[in-house]
Amino acid sequence: MPGSTRHAGPEADPGSGTARLGDDDYYREIGLISGLEVHQQLLTDHKMFCRCPAGHYTTTHDGSVLRHMRPTLSELGSYDGTALMEFKTRKNIVYLLHKDNVCTYEMDDTPPFLVNDKAIDVAIEQCLMLGCDIVDEVHIARKQYLDGSIPTGFQRTAIVGVDGKLPFRGRELSITQVSVEEDSCREVSDRGHLIVWRTDRLGMPLIETVTGPDLRTPDEVAEAILLVGRVCRSTGHVRVGIGASRQDVNVSVRGGRRVEIKGVPQAGWAPLLVHAEAVRQVRLLELRDHLAERGFRQPDDLIIDHEDVTDLFARSALEYLHAQAWDEFVRLDGRRKDLELGLGPFCVRAVRLRGLRDTLSWPTQPGRQFVDELKGRIRVIACLDQQPILLHSEAWPAYEGCDAELGDLVKRLGAGPDDSLIVVWGPEQDTITAAQEVGIRYADALDGIPNETRQPFPDGSTDFERILPGPDRMYPDTDSPPQAITRDRVDGLRQGLPDPPWVREERYAEAGLPRDTIHYLIRRGGSRLVDLVAPREDDGDLRWAGFLFGERLKGLRRSGVSPAGIGDSAWLDLFGFLREHPEAREAWRELVEMMAANPHASPRDIARDMGLGSAPGGWEKTLARLANGESPDHPDGTRGQAHRFLMGRAMRTLRGRVPASEVSGLLWQELKEKR
Repeated sequence: MPGSTRHAGPEADPGSGTARLGDDDYYREIGLISGLEVHQQLLTDHKMFCRCPAGHYTTTHDGSVLRHMRPTLSELGSYDGTALMEFKTRKNIVYLLHKDNVCTYEMDDTPPFLVNDKAIDVAIEQCLMLGCDIVDEVHIARKQYLDGSIPTGFQRTAIVGVDGKLPFRGRELSITQVSVEEDSCREVSDRGHLIVWRTDRLGMPLIETVTGPDLRTPDEVAEAILLVGRVCRSTGHVRVGIGASRQDVNVSVRGGRRVEIKGVPQAGWAPLLVHAEAVRQVRLLELRDHLAERGFRQPDDLIIDHEDVTDLFARSALEYLHAQAWDEFVRLDGRRKDLELGLGPFCVRAVRLRGLRDTLSWPTQPGRQFVDELKGRIRVIACLDQQPILLHSEAWPAYEGCDAELGDLVKRLGAGPDDSLIVVWGPEQDTITAAQEVGIRYADALDGIPNETRQPFPDGSTDFERILPGPDRMYPDTDSPPQAITRDRVDGLRQGLPDPPWVREERYAEAGLPRDTIHYLIRRGGSRLVDLVAPREDDGDLRWAGFLFGERLKGLRRSGVSPAGIGDSAWLDLFGFLREHPEAREAWRELVEMMAANPHASPRDIARDMGLGSAPGGWEKTLARLANGESPDHPDGTRGQAHRFLMGRAMRTLRGRVPASEVSGLLWQELKEKR
C-alpha cells in the first residue's frame, strides 16, 4: 500500500534536526542572513493622500463595496506571479466603509490630494535619526498590492532617505532606505472565497525602514526590531499601541532564497520565527537533494494526476467526506453561493504522487512536515479552508474500515508501492485548483526554496500567505507631482530633534536607570518629558524623573488615573516646586492624582493647598507623643515592628511635608529612649 508508513530512518530528521534555538554556531554553519522592513504609523491628523482623519477607528460601517482583482499585463508584456496567484483564488473582496473616516479617494473613485506635508516632515526626521542621505525630490510611486488589502490594487509610496546606519552590537546595521507610504485596510474575516476588510486604517501615513541583510542570528533580529522601533518613537511623532508598528522579517540561508515573514507584531516573536524558517529552508534544500537522488530533477519528471472519487467515500465513516455533511457545514457556517462558496457541486478528489512516497512526511519546520506546505497553498489559493484541509496516505486516519477504503483508493488511482496519495474535498472547481497546486508546490521543491510571503504564529511556525512579488512591482504615479525637499526644511527639522536613542540610553544609564525602564521611556514617549523636566547636569533629578515617567505612572494608570491631560507647562511647574521642596516628592502620587483631576490648576497651588513642602508646627512633639502612646495591635516585642507601624501612622500626615528620613530617625530615637 503506497505511503502507508511514516518516513523513518536517518532521513526522518536530517542533520538540521539537531538545531536548537540560540545555537549561533549552527546559524553560522547554515549561512543564516536576515533583514527587516519595519512599518511605523505616523502621528498626523489626516491620512496620506486625502483629508480624512487618521487614527479614527470604527467598529461599524455605513456601506460596503464588492470588488474583484484581476491581473493586467505590465509595460513589458508580462504578468506578475503574485497577480496570477491572487487571480486563481477567485476572491470576492468586500470593503466596509464608514462616513467618518473614508472618502472617494480610498475607493479609487477620485485622484489623490497632494501628499501630507506633515508625514513627509516626520519621515525626514526619521531619516536624520537614522543617518540617511535625504533625497532632493520626493517622487510618489505605485507599489502593487494584490491581496485585496488596498482597493486600488497598489500602494502609493515614496523614498525619502537612503544609505543610513545604526550602531549595533559594536558594528553598524545598514539602512537601505526609508519610505513614506499609505497603510492598508484591516482584515475583518477571510472564509472561503470571501475576504472582508475595514477601511478605517486605509491611507494612514506610515514609514517603512528597510535594513540591509546584516543580521546573523534570531536574537539579533529581535534586538534590531527593538532598536529601529526606539529610533522611530524617539521623536514622539509616531503612533503607539497595538497595530501601530509591524515588521516584515526577511530570512534566507546559504543556497536558499529570501522568504518574507509578514506582519510580525512584536519583537518577542522574532527569535522562534527566524529559527524555524532557517530550519525549514535547510530541510527543504535537503528535500531537493533527496528528490534529485530519486530521479526528480525537472518538473517534467513529476507525474501528479488526480481523479474524482466522491463515490468511493459516499458511505465512509469519515462523515465530512459526504455530500450531506458538506451541505450541513455550508449551512451552519453561513457560506453563500457566489460569495464564500466556490464553483461546482461537492467533490472528493484524490491526487496521486507517482514515486513520491514518504516525501509528504518529510520534516520542515520544527513540528511540521512537507504536507503542511501543501495545506497552506490549498487553503490560500484553492480556498479550501475547512478542517482538516486534506488527508494523505502517509498518515491515513484510523477508523472502522480505514484499510479497506484506502485499499479501494489505491486501486482506483492505480497507485504503486512507491506512490503517495492525497484527498481533498469541497466545491469541484476548488478541488481541481488544489490538485494543481500540489503539482506546482512539488515543482518548486525541485528547485529548493520558493520565494514566498509567510504568515507568522506565536509558536514560531509560519504558513503560506502568497507568492513574493517580483522586482518590477513599482512604477511612477502620474497622479502625484514630485515635491522638492529644500535644505532649509531639513535643517529646520534637524534643530528640533532629540538626541538619538543610544545617546539617551547612555545618559540615562549613567544616572542609574535600569535598561528596561530606559527602553520603555523611549518606546512610549516618556523620554521627551524626562528631557523636558530634568536638567542634564543633575543626575539625581534625571533618575527621579525617569522612574516617575517610566515606572510609577504605569501603576497610576492601572488604578484608573490617567495623567495624559497634564501638559508640559504643568510638569515643568511641578518639577520646579519639587526642586525647592524635595520632601514633597514622597507625595508624588497624591500630587499627580490632583493634577490629573484639575489639569488647568497650577501644580504649585495644588501642592500648597495640600500643605506640601512645609513642615507643620510642632511635628516633632506630635511624633514623640505618637511613639509613646500607640503600638501595633499584635506586638511582637521588636523595635522593627513598632517602627514600621509608627512610620505608617506618621506619614499619613507628614508625607510630602517632612522628609521620611527625618521622621524615621526621630522615631528610632524615641523608641530607644522608650526602652
